Amino acid sequence: MKYRQEADTLGTVNVPENALWGPQTERSRHNFTTGPLMPMPVIRALLQLKRAAAVANRDLGELQEAKAQLIIRAADELLALPDAQLRPDFPLHVYQTGSGTQTNMNVNEVIAHQTMAYEPTSGVLPNDDVNHGQSSNDTFPTAMAVTSRMAVVGLETSVQKLIDELKVKQQTYWRVVKIGRTHLQDATPLTFGQEVSGWVSMLEHDLGYLQSLADTLLELPIGGTAVGTGLNAAPGFDIAVAEQLSQAYGQTFTARTNKFFGLAAHSGLNVVHGAIKTLASDLLKIANDIRFLASGPRAGYNELNIPANEPGSSIMPGKVNPTQAEALTMAATRVMGNDVTITVAASQGNFEMNVYKPVLLATFLESTDLLQGTLTGFTTKLVHGLTVNAEHMQSLVDNSLMTVTALSPHIGYHASAEIAQAAEKNGTTLRVAALKSGAVTAAQFDEWVDPLAMTNLNREEN
Repeated sequence: MKYRQEADTLGTVNVPENALWGPQTERSRHNFTTGPLMPMPVIRALLQLKRAAAVANRDLGELQEAKAQLIIRAADELLALPDAQLRPDFPLHVYQTGSGTQTNMNVNEVIAHQTMAYEPTSGVLPNDDVNHGQSSNDTFPTAMAVTSRMAVVGLETSVQKLIDELKVKQQTYWRVVKIGRTHLQDATPLTFGQEVSGWVSMLEHDLGYLQSLADTLLELPIGGTAVGTGLNAAPGFDIAVAEQLSQAYGQTFTARTNKFFGLAAHSGLNVVHGAIKTLASDLLKIANDIRFLASGPRAGYNELNIPANEPGSSIMPGKVNPTQAEALTMAATRVMGNDVTITVAASQGNFEMNVYKPVLLATFLESTDLLQGTLTGFTTKLVHGLTVNAEHMQSLVDNSLMTVTALSPHIGYHASAEIAQAAEKNGTTLRVAALKSGAVTAAQFDEWVDPLAMTNLNREEN
């Protein structure tokens, strides 16, 4: 490989000849080699931020028109590239300096070098021009807010699609009676539509929690520079940058926030991920309910049919597994673990700056990406094709002993319990045991023990 020599404040560095990055990126590339690369949405957010800063600095008389136009052009052309083409110029890892300084400089250096393709003697400098009026300490947390906000928007869309799909099932099976279960034991009947409505309500609540909290991610600490005081940033710079980013992302970002808070704490990201963790908990419950109800087909609950998306076993022919549910539940457990990482990392805002920024952001984005992706598969490849085994559901209701609950108001709890216990002991149906007890007549049993009426469905529909 051929190299060129570039210098930074520590001395001369050999940089690959065709690389767009400069000496600080090259140093980081060798000093930090472990873990995942910085997520591409973060790189794109920083490119948008550098573009917005160039516009703001130009309009405020802080940057020459010619240099500003070169920076804007470079940022636009880089942003237009697909991730696969953009990635080679941004080779740094998440596990680097805790302020994200090296990734900020990576972006500064790439933009500065890109301008040389248009004007070799442009004189655009990474620190003095691309980073003008900024510090890694305020640019990186600004990118954190932008990328996490957009990630939540995508996740909200995926949750809503699952809600919509479940509502179809709720309506389709609204009057299909099945046995309820509490403590993993038989309970009184409900309809499958009612059961699904509980799942829908869980997700609607989760979506509401997420939406009510996510606006905290609209607060941008840009303009705080090194420690929050705004040293070297022109008055009005922060507001102008926030306006540019709002236009770029279609969000109402604001820089009217306490900069000291914005650099030292990431409470908004922490609390929003708490809502994501809550969503993950509920998704784990729903996915487990579905895969357990679909267990079988001969030796399980066998109340639901799930689509056969791929062979389920390398040794057992014809086996079908609930793979989409398994993927979603694995993602949910990862999100729960991620919440611990984010909680601890967010607590480390020593004095004027939190220095766990890259891992905070990368972990947050992993959670949203995992849930969004597995939710989409779960919705389209499992829930959409889900059907019920209505006859089997009915047979389980008919054989249930807990429908005896309907007799309790008429003959009392104690007498009803004796009937249920007799049916279980003698292996008979509840009806046979009830009539044998002499406590009820056949007509009374048929009138009082009506599984559909026991669901109170008519009351709900009215």
